[in-house]
Amino acid sequence: MVAKDFYTIQDLQQALLEHAYVADQALATSLFLTLRLQKPLLLEGEAGVGKTQVAKTLADLLGRPLIRLQCYEGLDVNSTIYEWNYARQLLHIRALEAQDGKCGDIEQDLFSEKYLIKRPLLQAFELSEQGTAPVLLIDELDRADAEFEAFLLELLSDYQITIPEIGTIRAKERPIVIITSNRTREIHDALKRRCIYHWIDYPTAEKEYQIVMLKVPEATSHLAQQLVLLVQELRHMDLYKVPGVAETLDWAQALVTLDAHELDETIVNNTLGVLLKYQDDIETVRNGPIQKMIARLRARIQSEDKQPDYSKMAPPHPCLPEYNPEAGYEAPVCGG
Repeated sequence: MVAKDFYTIQDLQQALLEHAYVADQALATSLFLTLRLQKPLLLEGEAGVGKTQVAKTLADLLGRPLIRLQCYEGLDVNSTIYEWNYARQLLHIRALEAQDGKCGDIEQDLFSEKYLIKRPLLQAFELSEQGTAPVLLIDELDRADAEFEAFLLELLSDYQITIPEIGTIRAKERPIVIITSNRTREIHDALKRRCIYHWIDYPTAEKEYQIVMLKVPEATSHLAQQLVLLVQELRHMDLYKVPGVAETLDWAQALVTLDAHELDETIVNNTLGVLLKYQDDIETVRNGPIQKMIARLRARIQSEDKQPDYSKMAPPHPCLPEYNPEAGYEAPVCGG
């Protein structure tokens, strides 16, 4: 599938859903424009809200390779574009010297492609030159130095890489560039101007419930409702790091593994390490009104009548069949 196959935003939104990614209208619109305008997409948001998964899902549904560049402090050209395999070159020099090789032949052979270590950006541009534009994920750009950000700005303006010893590699078709940031620092305005910008927030209870049922179909709908509502309450507490969607899914999987069908104080306290990653946060929750929180979420579910309106929590779609009160939801029937 190629970008032009998506004639409407709804087509793209449905395709994402069929690959188990729940995208709202705003995110689907940003992705649609990214594909049509061939501009990079800058996704910002808290850690664990699904920014990286956007690129993975997009590569999957388009059937394109995913090239991922994980950013960190001190990232440079050698780590992102290319470097020469010096150890192999040295071994080759010694082998040629032993065979009385000519200096000219040595130099010409040393700086050939077989001694080139290709890093993520060069891999992406090389695939684009061959006519298979990948999805290029530049993950957590805020962790990299401002110098690398300036270099990236220049690279994304020309979509070409020059290697002096080999030549210039140009992208015949621009790669689909997804840049993510946890906003630990501000991304420079010059880079933002070249991108389509979208902020991914923590999901609503309804959306998070839908995500849990898609990603952890073994969970009962009752358990999914309870854990989602509890996570939503935790996000309003004064914690050092509130749980993201990734932690919600990990917790749901852990509860299923423990054969839990309903939340109680014991199971919550024993599994908080799956949901929260700082001891101070765990103690705050354990010493807080956890029992009252559980009672409150049970009352909230029961207040929606004895038979909750699941259609409001998760609208019907091909991956999530109509709810059966006795059997719950079955596993997704489509890909992803």
